[in-house]
Amino acid sequence: MVYTRKNQRDLTRTERKKFVSAVLALKKKGIYDDFVRTHIEYYTADGDSGLRAAHMAPSFLPWHRKFLLDFENELRRIDPTVSVPYWDWTEDNTPTASIWGEDFMGGNGRRGDHQVMTGPFAHRGGHWDITVSVTEGRFLTRDFGRPAQPVNLPTREELEWAINDPLYDSAPWNSTSPDGFRNKLEGWSRGFGADRWRNHNRVHRWVSGLMLGGASVNDPVFWLHHSFIDAVWSHWQKLNPGAVYLPERASGGKVVGRHEPMPPWDTTPASMWDHSRVYRYA
Repeated sequence: MVYTRKNQRDLTRTERKKFVSAVLALKKKGIYDDFVRTHIEYYTADGDSGLRAAHMAPSFLPWHRKFLLDFENELRRIDPTVSVPYWDWTEDNTPTASIWGEDFMGGNGRRGDHQVMTGPFAHRGGHWDITVSVTEGRFLTRDFGRPAQPVNLPTREELEWAINDPLYDSAPWNSTSPDGFRNKLEGWSRGFGADRWRNHNRVHRWVSGLMLGGASVNDPVFWLHHSFIDAVWSHWQKLNPGAVYLPERASGGKVVGRHEPMPPWDTTPASMWDHSRVYRYA
């Protein structure tokens, strides 16, 4: 049966509680940290050697669709009524938005060490110990808007700039690709300061703290952010029914072709193109 992913602002109190409880259960079982390890392992940049599957590459979108779906399947093993909601950061774009409620994601980090002190994922609650990371901190951190280097969440107009490109991706198939929906949504740019970061990337920068870098999965808001990225891709696919994943074949062993497996799975970008038989967006 096809299930639904809802806007987080439309969740009932019960639905919020069920989602949080399922996430905490995965953390307690050690399963959550496996997802953190995977994301760190495949956080590969343009300048690194080897295959790029998860970031700065055409497979950014299908890789994260598969990653998100695997996580959702684990949640649904805990509670079959749960799905991953999405956070539309063009609308819920303030530190007081419902997503940051004490019964859901919790709020901003405190001054000084940026430790999150509210909500179910605050370290002091005893349920959210950071054990897999690229830093030594044991608590969740956030620094909304990065006051030291200010950045704003993307606007609807900036998101539409990506959606309005009918081409999926373009050579050289990395963070410098000048055209294509994928890179515009992923958010790499040749600008300066905050202008270097667009859409997806700028959201990670705005939340800041552990949402920066490969260990960003340590912040549960990661999943709501990527659920929205997937929803935007889904919308773009409906607007461009004739579009296909590009490139068709691998380019110099650096990126994944349309029918080639995306590590760590045997799953191909082509097989992740259509999600309509699994889930839909409200």
